[in-house]
Amino acid sequence: MFVPLQSDPVLLPETIGRVLFGGEIAIWQEAVAGFIAAFVIANVMLANAGVAGPWAKRKITAAFTDRIAVDRVGPAGLLIIPAAAVQLMAKELIIPDGADRPAYDIAPILLALSALIGFAVIPMGSIFGINLQMADPETGLAYVFAVASIATLALTMGGYASNNKYSLMGGLRAIAQNIAYEIPLIVTAASVVIFTGTLQTSEIVAQQAEPLVTIAGITIPSWFAFVNPFAFVLFMVANLAEVGRNPFDIPEAPTEIVAGYMTEYSSIYFVLFYMGEFIHIFLGGAIVTTVFLGGPAGPILPGFVWFLVKIWAVFLFTQWARSAVPRVRIDQLIEIGWKGMLVLSFANLVLTAVIVGVML
Repeated sequence: MFVPLQSDPVLLPETIGRVLFGGEIAIWQEAVAGFIAAFVIANVMLANAGVAGPWAKRKITAAFTDRIAVDRVGPAGLLIIPAAAVQLMAKELIIPDGADRPAYDIAPILLALSALIGFAVIPMGSIFGINLQMADPETGLAYVFAVASIATLALTMGGYASNNKYSLMGGLRAIAQNIAYEIPLIVTAASVVIFTGTLQTSEIVAQQAEPLVTIAGITIPSWFAFVNPFAFVLFMVANLAEVGRNPFDIPEAPTEIVAGYMTEYSSIYFVLFYMGEFIHIFLGGAIVTTVFLGGPAGPILPGFVWFLVKIWAVFLFTQWARSAVPRVRIDQLIEIGWKGMLVLSFANLVLTAVIVGVML
């Protein structure tokens, strides 16, 4: 039995506005409520990334590779999270000679920001009766893909502005990779839009709440991962490339180009790049959850809890790939993207259009 979604949920800024200012509110009060709502959502995602980067990533990788990870700094090694934050931010910020500023300074901020603003239209479910969604425009899915693609600009800026040939190579690889895999990613998502007839994220989630089939008394919902598993697999593979996880971690490739676009970054700038990378992984998980996994819908538990469970499941998949799948060469990466993923994504789109056309 799945928890039904509210038919017309009140968005988070509106809820905060009502609590703080009562009934009708002025424009400046709307702005204040929107700022507070954005602050809440951003900090929730930053907290998840803060746990994932210094601690969860190491624990998961150690489990996959039969090693012992951080376990000496606090219970289960959890205190490594504040310890790593203090350690990294306490380091000296070194600016390389010949760096192109302000592009060098803007790049890490832009990377983290491009992921955070993507969560504005993601339906995160509710907790304590409060709907955790910032905005619900009719073009929500297009918006989230648009802002997520800004990350490519940030990686390119960081690589170019560092005045380092390895950084530049990492930035150029990021451009080649993201263009090659963003198109299959968006085309695959478009096949879901054909099913739903809308780009509005809340409506995409709502349509997945309908029952698909009942087997032995168990109702399977109409998650698009079940309706079109081929599209789901394509999307998950393309998402690996978008978030830079194996076999597509070409822009960093430590054994080839030091650390790619991050090579010349230190202290708080490195923290922003590192944090931005994990926020993008969770944004990718949020998109997968919204488009293919029914959003925050789930039995018994509050929707927000199910939303977190699902995005962490996607994160676990990316870490499995990082530990188990070897990196491909840059020429293989481009060939897989343009000759494989692109063709398959368009084939899926055409087949979906034909099926929907026949059904209607």
